[in-house]
Amino acid sequence: MKNIGPKAYIHLDRLRNNICIIQKQITGRSIMCVVKADAYGHGAEIISKTIAKEFKNIFFAVFSIDEAIQLRESGIKNDILIFSCLQKSWLDISLEHDLVVTASKMEDLFVLSKIYNDIGQCPRFHLNFDTGMTRLGFNIIDSDKVFEFLSQNISLPVEGIYSHFATSEEDHSNYSLYQLDRFNKIIEQGRQRNIVFKYIHCSNSGAVLNIPKAYFNLVRVGMLIYGVPPSNNIEFSVGLEPVMSFCAPIVNLRRIKVGTKVSYGCDFSAKVDTNIGVIQMGFADGFPRPWYKEGYIVYKGKKFKIAGRPCMDQFMVDFCDFMPIIGDYVLVFGNYNGNVLPVEEIAKKIDTTTYALLTGIHGRTEHTVI
Repeated sequence: MKNIGPKAYIHLDRLRNNICIIQKQITGRSIMCVVKADAYGHGAEIISKTIAKEFKNIFFAVFSIDEAIQLRESGIKNDILIFSCLQKSWLDISLEHDLVVTASKMEDLFVLSKIYNDIGQCPRFHLNFDTGMTRLGFNIIDSDKVFEFLSQNISLPVEGIYSHFATSEEDHSNYSLYQLDRFNKIIEQGRQRNIVFKYIHCSNSGAVLNIPKAYFNLVRVGMLIYGVPPSNNIEFSVGLEPVMSFCAPIVNLRRIKVGTKVSYGCDFSAKVDTNIGVIQMGFADGFPRPWYKEGYIVYKGKKFKIAGRPCMDQFMVDFCDFMPIIGDYVLVFGNYNGNVLPVEEIAKKIDTTTYALLTGIHGRTEHTVI
């Protein structure tokens, strides 16, 4: 029996439309849909299945081997790239499930070469070069070593090359152009050694919006397919819509007198007689706790302020003289039944990111496809 609680409504029609819009934007390039972290909280299985069924030439990307295997076991047959550091312990299973791995240091190439020499095959792989993120990836000063090694081991199935922008969400970012220039020079070095890459990708969601010259032949898109700006400072003008609407039910309602305190710390004190509703969602479900200080929910097209500190399992709302219906759902963020509250608005006001809010939605939340 399912307990009444928070729901993440997943709008698959918006997902399809978002991808169509992105395809028009990138004109002829292929899309790598990033579905790591359970598709940014949206549910990796349903998101990936929907995309794979309705669109051609789609690549998927995840962070971990476990995420990749889960997609395979759910029936996804498309190529899947794993971003994380290469682990020798899971090369066999990568081969078994036909997964694409990332090589980001010379030791990775040595490991791939050894397994190829031992058994005559190794997983297909992409090279990741660090052009300025200072996270994972070959140091560009090692590019000669990389391409020299590959030119001496021409049977290794190197399939692609990529890098990652640090500031692509910022319009006219000089740092992104600096990174792009470095990436282009690395690609040219490879070509001079007759290293041919089937896939070249550098564009993330911010670059899709701001850096068309970085599209190459494959773009990596995460936040955009979910209809959310990759930065709190970006406003869409291309028609993308949020795929998720995060909602929760009203489970109790009481009339309180002026001066009555509400919730932990007694931060909220009723200034007038008012109606307080209890919403069955707490910070254990992904409710953004700092939002209570100036935040609100949307119900029947109206904004109502949060009353007091959120609890682990519930939070309270000041409905004033409005009489909500117990069992109805309020909108925490998204766009549902005419109620609208963009997740990026919350992120901006509480000084966090949309990524943190979406991936913070936890297991008690029921994902409902509509």
